[in-house]
Amino acid sequence: MKVDRLDVAVYTVPTEEAESDGTFTWTETTVVVAEPHAGGQAGLGFTYATGACATLIRDVLAEVVVGADPMDVPRAWAEMVAAIRNLGRPGIASMAIAAVDTGLWDLKARLLGQPLAGLLGAVRDRVPVYGSGGFTSYTDQELVAQLTGWAAGDGIPRVKMKVGTAWGSRPRRDLERVARARQALGDEVELYVDANGGYNRKQAIRLGQAFAGQGVTWFEEPVSSDDLEGLHEVRGRCTAEVAAGEYGYDLAYFRRMVQAGAVDCLQADVSRCAGITEWLRVAALAAAANLELSAHCAQSLTVHAAAAVPNLRHLEYFHDHARVDRLLFDGVLDLTGGVLAPDLSRPGMGLELKRPDAERWARR
Repeated sequence: MKVDRLDVAVYTVPTEEAESDGTFTWTETTVVVAEPHAGGQAGLGFTYATGACATLIRDVLAEVVVGADPMDVPRAWAEMVAAIRNLGRPGIASMAIAAVDTGLWDLKARLLGQPLAGLLGAVRDRVPVYGSGGFTSYTDQELVAQLTGWAAGDGIPRVKMKVGTAWGSRPRRDLERVARARQALGDEVELYVDANGGYNRKQAIRLGQAFAGQGVTWFEEPVSSDDLEGLHEVRGRCTAEVAAGEYGYDLAYFRRMVQAGAVDCLQADVSRCAGITEWLRVAALAAAANLELSAHCAQSLTVHAAAAVPNLRHLEYFHDHARVDRLLFDGVLDLTGGVLAPDLSRPGMGLELKRPDAERWARR
């Protein structure tokens, strides 16, 4: 049995309104879907990226995937990585590989009639999550409504908001927003902040120490994730745990971050770091350093793999992906008491593309 076809499609869904974090503003989310076919089954994989990934999949990756044994996913992954040698591993190439790799894992599980968590070997039935949004573009009322909705309505015991407003140029505004969030949430809910690299080192230390007074326990990307020395410095002078890694595309990136002592908890994104194959290796790397792994965004794509990782801290339940996933896919999981439980009654990841509905968002 061989992979006989690899279909690719691109869907772009506008956001409800323009959204911002500390360093970026966006108005849409693009999803590149890859569907490898073999043995009368089709796998479903995807990445949140750019339509350029679809071009790379068609022009480069399909040549090594079509004809491959769908049971040998790591071999196909290695051949895809070899095929993009002259194109560069970080960025678009790794995200394109992620779409195909996740599709191949989903296909293998479907061919075997198993849920992906069962194929990988689950260590937990339920995956803890944290609510993630709290964009700097939100009004105070929108911020409070979202965070308290997750905490009270969905039972999520930890929530994250964005800080670093306008590249760190409005620190007083950041402090005011964090204070409002803490007041609304009370003391029982953990409060996380994410600066998306918007602060400089000393600013991050000052604000990190001030956030501690509001009970903030997680300080994500206080400085650029490329500034490993800076992350290490902030980590040593703030009580909140420092986290980073969402922009990692290969194992060497994460090794450098770990060796630098840059984080208390390592993050990795399945849809960026070349898929499940590499993401599981990142988890093992973190475990070897006595670190936990936090899965960055892409919750529908990640939950089965997350159930198979012993040193998982939690999975980011990202507002945009929760919305887009429901528009494009059937089988998206509902939150129950602050966790996501993989559906073990369905093969693969349990997702199906809503073909008629998704056409509304298709890019030609």
